[in-house]
Amino acid sequence: MNIQAPLPRPKTKTGWRNYLPEGGITGANARRPLMVGAVILVALVSGFLWLSGGRYVSTDNAYIQAPKLIVAPDISGIVSDVLVHEGQPVKKGDVLFRIDQRPFVIALDNAKAQLAQTALSLESMKLDYNRALSDIAAQDAQVQLAKSTFDRAAALVQKNATTIVAFDQARSAYTTAQNQQKSLQEQAKVMLAKLGGSPELDVKTHPLYLQAKAQVDEAQRQLDHTEIRAPFNGIVTQVAQLQIGTYLVAANAALSNTGAVGLVGTDRLWIDANFKETDLTRVKPGDLATITVDTYPGRTWTGKVASIAPASGAAFSILPPQNASGNWVKVVQRIPVRVVLDPAAGPELRAGMSVDVTIDTRHRRTLSELW
Repeated sequence: MNIQAPLPRPKTKTGWRNYLPEGGITGANARRPLMVGAVILVALVSGFLWLSGGRYVSTDNAYIQAPKLIVAPDISGIVSDVLVHEGQPVKKGDVLFRIDQRPFVIALDNAKAQLAQTALSLESMKLDYNRALSDIAAQDAQVQLAKSTFDRAAALVQKNATTIVAFDQARSAYTTAQNQQKSLQEQAKVMLAKLGGSPELDVKTHPLYLQAKAQVDEAQRQLDHTEIRAPFNGIVTQVAQLQIGTYLVAANAALSNTGAVGLVGTDRLWIDANFKETDLTRVKPGDLATITVDTYPGRTWTGKVASIAPASGAAFSILPPQNASGNWVKVVQRIPVRVVLDPAAGPELRAGMSVDVTIDTRHRRTLSELW
């Protein structure tokens, strides 16, 4: 088989060139405009991205929050009923559990008896004061009689018509009557002071009555609080260790699961998102936010920025960082941002779920920001 050698390319003053159809473009001439166009395109795309950037800020360091409460009694007693179970939805005012009411019913009856006794005592004090006034009036007559006797004895002793002993007896009787009168007047003043300065005082306004009434109110309050109710709508949790017959001590009930139940609210949810401090330049309350939840991929919730914390998370830590040391390294701080979720139907959200938050600051960059 004969193999023919390739024909040599004609050589020109500018070098070797490929055989091209007449009127075609050489490879060298085609690369130059493509390279220039690519540079221009990259510059345009970069400029567009820069101008449109900075509007949205996002973080995945965010979690759903809800009202959480350890519902515990403020009185001590024995648990008589547990009316809820783990995971049960409850409404505000529903009874969660009860404490034995009998000691508190007895205490209330005793307080009411004390109140009635106080009212009777005050009424008797008013009667005693009126009797004291009568005794003073009677003693006034005795004083007048003793004074008359003393005056006669003084006149007779000057005429030597009576003895000195009779005169002394009349003077002593007059002095004794005056002292008794003063004593009765002092007793009447004390009684009047105990009545608040008014003999016609309404006993229901007297301090002793009000004190007894307060004891009745406190006993009634404790009796009412033997039924521990839900303070808001939510879902009950941590119920297993609360058993009938358990004696609860009010001071320690909230510190142990054996004396309380947990309640997580369902009506109001929010998100605490920890943004980098460098991302919060344009963020402000009222900005719209888009939320995605790790548990429900493909679903989106909306909300608004409610507030921005006045300090970073490190500022509230038990051991804040000491930045005055010589080996200090700058670390971007996280600022908590609270986002309130808009009401929306959908899957149930639970406190503690991880979410991604994107905030629309509605800020558009301008060329003036380059300088």
